[in-house]
Amino acid sequence: MEKAFKGRVVLGGETTGEAVVSRFGVNLLATYQSSALKKAKEVKCGDQNNPDLYKKNLTDKIICLPQTIGSTTGGMVLETIVKMGVGPKAMLFSEHIDSLAAAGIILSDVWLKSRIITIDQLGEDFLHSVQDGQTIEIKADGTVLVK
Repeated sequence: MEKAFKGRVVLGGETTGEAVVSRFGVNLLATYQSSALKKAKEVKCGDQNNPDLYKKNLTDKIICLPQTIGSTTGGMVLETIVKMGVGPKAMLFSEHIDSLAAAGIILSDVWLKSRIITIDQLGEDFLHSVQDGQTIEIKADGTVLVK
């Protein structure tokens, strides 16, 4: 059964991919730093404090989360991962996008011409409805279909 959600387009586009879900704030620095330093070919979440994502492959996935948390360096680490070619396909926020994530997402789009499709304000029900491994389809108008 397909379920639709409508959010605010931060960086638009259309894509389909596999969901990876965190019901907790995601610390970008802790999540990506180890992979960035190792110049990894795929990103495994390094944030031991996030039981939903820890050690999961995040490369080319659609990350579903409430917000990001942690150090302001997180945005630059996200941009570094994108530059390495192992960033997320999209980021879907149940809440308002935060400045940490926005920095990395916008830097990647402007400096690297590499877009992380980003939709926010999808609502709390979104995170209760989506599960790891489900297929997500994102439409240009901010519609997110959970299949």
